[in-house]
Amino acid sequence: MQNFHLPLPDRIYGELKEEAVRSGVPATSMAREAIQAWLKARKRAQRKADIAAFADSTAGTEFDLDSLLEQAAIELLINAEPD
Repeated sequence: MQNFHLPLPDRIYGELKEEAVRSGVPATSMAREAIQAWLKARKRAQRKADIAAFADSTAGTEFDLDSLLEQAAIELLINAEPD
């Protein structure tokens, strides 16, 4: 495990410490989990952007969705019973 020095504004540091006391979880653990969640969200957003860029760049080419398959999927979604 690596250490990382992260200066925080007083307000954020205070809120983090208060939450750590309230929840009984060390502030470092809370910060670590928050950073992990943020990184995961960034990766997910980047993957979504990459897929959208690929879809845009391949629209109308041989790599585009098969139009019959796409229509069948749309019909399936329209006719699906709600959960």
